[in-house]
Amino acid sequence: MSTQAIRVACLGAGYFSQFHYEAWERNPRTQLIASADNDLQKAIATGAAGTYQNLHELLQSHTVDIVDIITPPPTHLESIKTAVQYPVKAIICQKPFCSSLSEAQEAIRIAANADIPLIVHENFRFQPWFRCFKQAITQELLGDVLQFTFRLRTGDGQGANAYLERQPYFREMPRLLMHETGVHYVDTVRYLLGNAEHVYADLRTLNPVIKGEDAGYVVFGYNDGKRALLDGNRLLDHQSTNTRLTFGEALLEGTRATLTLRGDGQVSLRPLGSTQSSELLAPQDWPGFAGDCVYALQDHVVNALLDDTPLENTAEDYLSVMQTVEAIYDSAESGQKQYL
Repeated sequence: MSTQAIRVACLGAGYFSQFHYEAWERNPRTQLIASADNDLQKAIATGAAGTYQNLHELLQSHTVDIVDIITPPPTHLESIKTAVQYPVKAIICQKPFCSSLSEAQEAIRIAANADIPLIVHENFRFQPWFRCFKQAITQELLGDVLQFTFRLRTGDGQGANAYLERQPYFREMPRLLMHETGVHYVDTVRYLLGNAEHVYADLRTLNPVIKGEDAGYVVFGYNDGKRALLDGNRLLDHQSTNTRLTFGEALLEGTRATLTLRGDGQVSLRPLGSTQSSELLAPQDWPGFAGDCVYALQDHVVNALLDDTPLENTAEDYLSVMQTVEAIYDSAESGQKQYL
């Protein structure tokens, strides 16, 4: 195990970047070196020691181990092209990853040619409740897993002012529910159950002030009979004092037991035929974002660099998530099941 601090630079200082900066600062094995944003005042506001208006300037001035790209998809490819020109050890890039599959494939090729790991910042699989679900599957607590259901209920999509307070660009996105939010659960389904064989989707727009879809059902099918259901509705909420902690409620059902995720982050296990449940994960006051999943993902990459542990969500592996999202939109448009 190496004890050398990993030097980090962040590109982007928008709304969600606050969770990235805070988590990097909190990690005892990282040192936040610098921030870059085309709005220099936003970069300065992050509190990073070095502040720049572009990634080239930053990397010319500092030796960096990790470049963390926290900018919108249209900037990803060019940012990766810039980063690989310097001796960085890893690149993390926010989701949605790139603007298209072809751009994502080019970014993957460029990083591979430079022998630099490229990781997509897909953090929901790192939420403590889904890690708990995965551990239960690994320990065979559920028997044969038959169904996974997630009810996405953010409660922020109603009315004429929907999304204006926090993420107003949501209103103009031609694809919203699945492209921006549901993609988290495409990856979560993959993490828990493996890659699906086919998908069927029914998507709809309920709030007329936005362009994209804000509700829908997606069924993930497996040849062995397993199914997963994403039941998403951004207009409705769930029972929680903070609807953005778990973003909804979940069931993972098997032949021997059922796991239940509540809106406060509690995970409980109920054996088949019983009315009594045992608590596997207690509600906590998690720091950071949504169960501290940003910190957990960042720490996962740091551990890979320092301790030589395997990486999850490499960009090459993540292509299957992007392909599944495209199949979901194709299914919704055609009204037919799409095979993957």
